[in-house]
Amino acid sequence: MLSPKSPISRNLVILHITVFIWGFTGILGALISIDASYLVWYRVLIAFVSLYAYFVYKKISIKVSKETFLKLFFTGAIVALHWIFFFQSIKSSTVSVALVSLSSLTLFTAILEPVLKKQRISTLEIITGFLIIIGIYMIFKFESNYSVGIIYGLLSALCASIFSIINSKQIQNRPAAIISFYELIGAWVWVSFYLLITEGFKAPVSLDPTDLAFLFILGTVCTSVAYVSGVAVMKELSAFRVALITNLEPVYGIILAFLFFGKKEQMTAGFYVGALVILGTIFMFPYIKNIKRKKISK
Repeated sequence: MLSPKSPISRNLVILHITVFIWGFTGILGALISIDASYLVWYRVLIAFVSLYAYFVYKKISIKVSKETFLKLFFTGAIVALHWIFFFQSIKSSTVSVALVSLSSLTLFTAILEPVLKKQRISTLEIITGFLIIIGIYMIFKFESNYSVGIIYGLLSALCASIFSIINSKQIQNRPAAIISFYELIGAWVWVSFYLLITEGFKAPVSLDPTDLAFLFILGTVCTSVAYVSGVAVMKELSAFRVALITNLEPVYGIILAFLFFGKKEQMTAGFYVGALVILGTIFMFPYIKNIKRKKISK
């Protein structure tokens, strides 16, 4: 057994708290009254400013080459789209629908990563993708009134898959926090540009004290602090363990949605069957992949 004071036990607790905080993001997205684009604009602004304060406090150098800056800056546009689609999914449906739709990230990654990296798609990934498609189809069939929200959730997952694949290359050469910092700056600039050309800044945005408080929590605790914590635990925990626990995000989010919104989050039985197929597949995928890897290594 692991000692409660051991580094692994401590980091496991930190990781579970971090994933729980990520699950809380959807709740804040539903509670904040402003449109998705403005919500993301404020979120990334607060996030990269607070992350910069963290770098100053820790005396961490944030210098990167011009080429690296441009890569991360343009990747920030995809990050911005991911968050805009995610919060739009919540506002067009429910937190539960948005989170389960976002779980299709595994499907998109299983398809896109081998294509972009010119690798062969494994049979396990094909089966995983097929099961997730069945789950998504069931949700579409039984929750057709939330079809717009489901589509936004799927688009959010697609964007998350793309920038995750890009970051899997970037992480080989530089710290994750630096990658996040410049992508957040890029996301803020691209959202600002979008609001500028659509004359979004001319329309008054009403922010009451409650919205400001929730935005501050979203930008600091749910973005900067959670991200730094999520990276820090990787010093003690394996990537497999981190990935497995991260899969709890939609589970935590759905439970929190029930606690906060009650009947509004109640779905049909078909939704829960579809969600169970998707989440069950996501949980089983790393287990089976790990077993398969061990057999090959023997």
